[in-house]
Amino acid sequence: MEERLEAIVKRYKEIEEELMNPEIMGDFKKVSVLSKEQRDLEEIVKKYEEYKNTQTAISDAKSLMNDAELREMAEMELEENTKKLEIVTKELEILLIPKDENDGKNVIMEIRGAAGGDEANIFAGDLFRMYTYYAEKEGWKIEVINEIPGSSGGFSQVEYMVKGENVYSKLKYESGAHRVQRVPETESQGRVHTSTATVVVMPEVEDIDVEIKESDLKIDVYHSSGAGGQSVNTSNSAVRITHLPTNTVVTCQNERSQMKNKEKAMSILKSKIYDNLEQQKNSELTAERKSKVGTGDRSEKIRTYNYPQNRVTDHRINFSIMELDRVMDGGLEPIITALITEDQKRKLEGK
Repeated sequence: MEERLEAIVKRYKEIEEELMNPEIMGDFKKVSVLSKEQRDLEEIVKKYEEYKNTQTAISDAKSLMNDAELREMAEMELEENTKKLEIVTKELEILLIPKDENDGKNVIMEIRGAAGGDEANIFAGDLFRMYTYYAEKEGWKIEVINEIPGSSGGFSQVEYMVKGENVYSKLKYESGAHRVQRVPETESQGRVHTSTATVVVMPEVEDIDVEIKESDLKIDVYHSSGAGGQSVNTSNSAVRITHLPTNTVVTCQNERSQMKNKEKAMSILKSKIYDNLEQQKNSELTAERKSKVGTGDRSEKIRTYNYPQNRVTDHRINFSIMELDRVMDGGLEPIITALITEDQKRKLEGK
């Protein structure tokens, strides 16, 4: 581990020197790339410095053990720094886990009502509200791209973008089938029903990630519509783009400008194609899939929201919390923290 850390420190110092080079300082693109690499390494370099200082403190305390007057203080220093070294070592191990290159990206989310008819659509709406509240707590911004309201409330489908700092690093665990157990408002006999909604989380991709040929696209424009199909716009501003090779269809109608709707639709299309490519890659790398929390398969049942017991259970890590009401108000952090911790643990163990 120390050899790897020394190599990181060496690279960090090289970047510092490069950034002071007048020739490089004039190249904005190069400076941007180097600055990002420096930021990515900075936390590791600082933690390694703390690790080495703690080792020095342990060595100093041991050297004072033979001094009768300082022995008691030395023993305290030794015990304190030995515990600290153990903590810092674990923190370094986690920092050295290869990072997901998408962690710092914004995301595009898609929520659909699945099994359960109207109740599934209502639950899809509840999930959208939950993620909206969570985004507010995190200081993120949400932009709705396309929505198809359910006839009794909620959404048959809603697609939106979440923008902010390290959004994908937290929301990437949300892809899959979410199940709700509760008594629907339409249930006259008080029976608990089970319904599901699916959530897909995709990192927003740049032009360099996915190449899409103009000749592979079919673009349709039409009037935007609201609930019940009523027209909310008298101009052809809504955009539907079909990627012919993959038959991927994307719709955007929430902007008043056709150009803006097309831009957003293209952004979603790139993310969907990129996501499909990643799914194919992961299905081929079964060993790599086992190291993750869940497979990322959209059909995988990942979580149950049990209203009668006020319980949320994440089935991938066998984690339950008796605070469903708080979770639905955006209190997702305990669940996401547990998922991140388990993910790190499995990667450290090489599972």
